[in-house]
Amino acid sequence: MLSHDTIWAAIDRLAERHQLTPSGLARRAGLDPTSFNKSKRVASDGRMRWPSTESISKVLEATGSSLEQFMGIVASERRGDGLPGGGTTLQTRSIPLLGFAQAGAGGFFDDGGFPAGQGWDLVEFPAAPGRNGSVYALEVQGDSMKPLYRDGDILIVEPGVQVRRGDRVVVKTRDGEVMAKVLARQTTKAIELQSLNPEHPPRNLDMTEVDWVARIIWASQ
Repeated sequence: MLSHDTIWAAIDRLAERHQLTPSGLARRAGLDPTSFNKSKRVASDGRMRWPSTESISKVLEATGSSLEQFMGIVASERRGDGLPGGGTTLQTRSIPLLGFAQAGAGGFFDDGGFPAGQGWDLVEFPAAPGRNGSVYALEVQGDSMKPLYRDGDILIVEPGVQVRRGDRVVVKTRDGEVMAKVLARQTTKAIELQSLNPEHPPRNLDMTEVDWVARIIWASQ
């Protein structure tokens, strides 16, 4: 559940990530520099003041952040699990980086859908406590995932975890096709996928056609 404290804390953390004060973040977003001051977060009569959706939208645009990233900060603030100000030190680690063409080729993954072997390019990613460590990065290639994901965006995926309706996922078929979709429905026999690009139709696959499904947990946009 969203709360007044975690939303404001997430704005503070986003400012820290860009080496800004809350006032500096507001200024960069084209807002009144006092918009995010702590004194503005509670009205004189004690009512809680929430940042407007317009303000958050301007902040995301000004920092080049996605809504998904912002909500990830909100979730981390709620858990207190590793962002600055959350009670612990933010740690990073190197994870494998593959292109979608590599992901579609044979012999690169183990049975759990994680890159096998060594020699991959690496990227740094925050290591959240409690995560099993089996995450890796995929670099988007081409425009088939527009408008949500663009050529060059990096997707962090976590294989082997339970996926739910509405999750953004990467799916690899046994024929070597790799696609980023939204999970619409999954049974023991079939999986229904909604396309991110409105020009591409939904996909219905028999589970015998699917090699693995990995949940997208973060995207650089």
